[in-house]
Amino acid sequence: MRKIKKGDVVARKSHGKDILFVVKNIIKANKEKIAILKGVIDRIEADSQIEDLEIVDKKIVNKRIETLHQKMKGKIIQTKENRSNQGYRIGIVTPNIKNKEKIITGKILHLDGDKKYSQKSYYYYKKLGLNAIVKNIPEYRQPRVVFQLLKAYQPDILVITGHDRNDKRRNRLLQYL
Repeated sequence: MRKIKKGDVVARKSHGKDILFVVKNIIKANKEKIAILKGVIDRIEADSQIEDLEIVDKKIVNKRIETLHQKMKGKIIQTKENRSNQGYRIGIVTPNIKNKEKIITGKILHLDGDKKYSQKSYYYYKKLGLNAIVKNIPEYRQPRVVFQLLKAYQPDILVITGHDRNDKRRNRLLQYL
């Protein structure tokens, strides 16, 4: 069996290999090696003993990613069909005289500290035809900039996603709203 290293895609045996992770780092703690993990598909960070990890074949990784894309594609198609059946569309205001459809607008401001997740969110917002502004801002900076961004973009919906690993700062963002 190949030695696990930084950058490998792995799964945790103790969790039934349910989530795919990339190894961000390997540290030594109390004479044992611990891997710092970041989800490949799921937005999660975790740690695990090296012995609990198993390297995942690239074919399996690609298959899981393709399955996710197909699932999302189905949801996008279903959402668009539901919207057209109900006679309205959520998104950017564009006058549509031919179809005379009722257009409901809603601007979304989405803040996230993870660049990959921000890009993925932006991709899906656009696929759904939603008017979204996605900003990649580290969690520790969000409390300082959220008010300015709300003022600048005046969104109807604010989405803030991220990890709440900094318990001391957990509620700081809410004091600005």
